[in-house]
Order: sequence, then structure tokens, then C-alpha cells
Amino acid sequence: MAFVVTENCIQCKYTDCVAVCPVDAFHEGPNFLVINPAVCIDCDLCPAECPANAIFQEDALPEGMQHYRELNHELAQIWPVIDQVIPPLNEADKWDGVANKEAYLIIE
Repeated sequence: MAFVVTENCIQCKYTDCVAVCPVDAFHEGPNFLVINPAVCIDCDLCPAECPANAIFQEDALPEGMQHYRELNHELAQIWPVIDQVIPPLNEADKWDGVANKEAYLIIE
């Protein structure tokens, strides 16, 4: 089992979770983080560190968030690993908790 980053990370990109990951499973995109399921060891450290409450066990994803399992897998293949904490996006606090943010996801 792996953990999955979901919608509330979009436009926030807090990296507190990266600091506790013992295997560098996080990958960084322009406005979102993902977890590589092939690297994640299911240690359960990252969900508690996420200020946006955006990380869930893959078999316990909230309703409507199941497609983030595949999205994490796909984007982890093209985005670089992030292994250090960086500041969140400028308006992270404003975006935290906003629904329907997937339209703002930048993949490039």
C-alpha cells in the first residue's frame, strides 16, 4: 500500500511531508506534490505532517479522490524528486480547503 496526495495540495504545496519521508518518495510539480507508489514504504509519517490534510492511504481515499492514485503514479514518472523542505506557494493559506481545485493543476 502507498500513500496518495490529493486535491487539497493543489495551489498549496506545503512540503512538511517531504521532511519526514525516509525514502524520498515525493516528487514536485509546479503547484502540487505527488508520491511515487513504487518507492513509498507505507510508513505513515507524512499524513500527520501535511498542514492541508491532503495525504491519504490509497485504500482510504475520500469520495471522488480515487483517480489521484493513478495521477500520483503518472506524475511521479515525470516530475523530479523533492527531498528538502521549501516554502509553500505564496497564497497557500488562501487555497487550503478550497474545493474543486483540480482545474488549477499545472502538469508541465
